[in-house]
Amino acid sequence: MPDRVVIIPTYNEKENVEKMVRRVMSLAADFHLLIVDDGSPDGTADIVKSLMGSFPGRIHIEERKGKLGLGTAYIHGFKWALRNGYEYIFEMDCDFSHNPDDLPRLYEACAVKGADLSIGSRYVKGGKVENWPLGRRLISYYASVYVRMVLWLGVKDTTAGFKCYKRKVLETIDLDAIRFVGYAFQIEMKYTAYKLGFKITEVPITFIDRQEGVSKMSTKIFKEAFWGVLQMRFRKIKPRVTAS
Repeated sequence: MPDRVVIIPTYNEKENVEKMVRRVMSLAADFHLLIVDDGSPDGTADIVKSLMGSFPGRIHIEERKGKLGLGTAYIHGFKWALRNGYEYIFEMDCDFSHNPDDLPRLYEACAVKGADLSIGSRYVKGGKVENWPLGRRLISYYASVYVRMVLWLGVKDTTAGFKCYKRKVLETIDLDAIRFVGYAFQIEMKYTAYKLGFKITEVPITFIDRQEGVSKMSTKIFKEAFWGVLQMRFRKIKPRVTAS
């Protein structure tokens, strides 16, 4: 069985999902793909299911009822991946802001170079952002500065959602204790991995704003991230306790 699976949460991504699935399937390395769809009314799940026969055993889908949030979708996917024995577990967006061609580089950072968590980063040397207005670039950049100042977290791109985890990281994190669902979820997962002593590395990527579909960003998500960082700073983080 292949050792790597890419988790992609979807909600109304009919413009992007088939192209994304085919791009991941076309990579030279044998990546599996898990789509976690939150009841998309536009037929996203049906598109995924129509492709499964073309790539037997490589495409999987978990359908949830209703829009339950990015963080819970990833937690659902992480638990599924652990149950199914994958060693390297990736997360990425469906809208092509994350380039599937970068997946092997994130894999190499963990499987070859020894990282426990690799992050596709906009803000390390060689990383960049395309098609974002200046205002959004500044908000994103200084949001990461704010997170680093509050949490003393040595990660440049603290809100990045393009990542590769070694299995042992997700086995050690108490996934049921992760509280946040929006961009704060991305920060919380990195901070938790850092506090538990895992090695984190950043891999430069080019982030490209979505061309099709609708952004899921909202004021509520932004506020959760701002206040959530302060809550994280004073919380004790413990590894998951397993039954003996």
